[in-house]
Amino acid sequence: MTPLANRIAFVTGATRGIGRAIALELARRGAHVIALGRTQGALEELDDDIRKLGSEATLVPCDLKDFPALDRLGLAIHERWGKLDIMVANAGVLGPVSPLAHIDPPKWEETFAVNVTANWRLIRSMDPLLRASDAGRVVFVTSGAGSRAEMAPYMGPYAASKAALDALARTYAAETANTTPVRVTIANPGPLRTRMRATLMPGEDPSTLAAPEGFAEKVVDMCAPEWTATGKFYEFRTNVLKAFREPA
Repeated sequence: MTPLANRIAFVTGATRGIGRAIALELARRGAHVIALGRTQGALEELDDDIRKLGSEATLVPCDLKDFPALDRLGLAIHERWGKLDIMVANAGVLGPVSPLAHIDPPKWEETFAVNVTANWRLIRSMDPLLRASDAGRVVFVTSGAGSRAEMAPYMGPYAASKAALDALARTYAAETANTTPVRVTIANPGPLRTRMRATLMPGEDPSTLAAPEGFAEKVVDMCAPEWTATGKFYEFRTNVLKAFREPA
């Protein structure tokens, strides 16, 4: 039997890059994948590839900024399966790369809507379903941008929203640690061969970067019932699971 057979897994940003690689790895290990993405055609291509692996998917064409739709999705999952075993909150946006004083307020708000508020809405919608699982597992895909000692200039919306995401995930981990079967991990992929990275660093040779598939394998390891760590930060570049520390 495949390791994740009969597990129900939900992935955001599932149509390309890291999210697509994670969705395919979950399917490869036997999970039924609920794939959320904005583009119907890309979701259908993912579905074709999942079927080739002998697994199945449920496609959810949705913009993460449609918060009522996330509430409806939680209800739909409850009505069909009554639980959710795995949630991988992968989707995110880079936001404007600009001095803070020059950023248009709607662009700032959009970055936080996708990178932070949508993830809170997902927690709100999916928490009862994850608690109904015998081993609910949640992975939030973050970045080092919000926690590095020396901040990079011109990436304020992205860095601030990822720092907020880390705090959100750590709070959820603390709230579920001792009284539920839910375990929460925060995973930092570092520089990978993705469209977002190419947008940020257009002159970079993509062949010098790791592909998303290696990171996806590590993330799916964190989705297994055997994974018991919670509230920890995983760094793919060093392959180290870390505890958060107080500032020196």
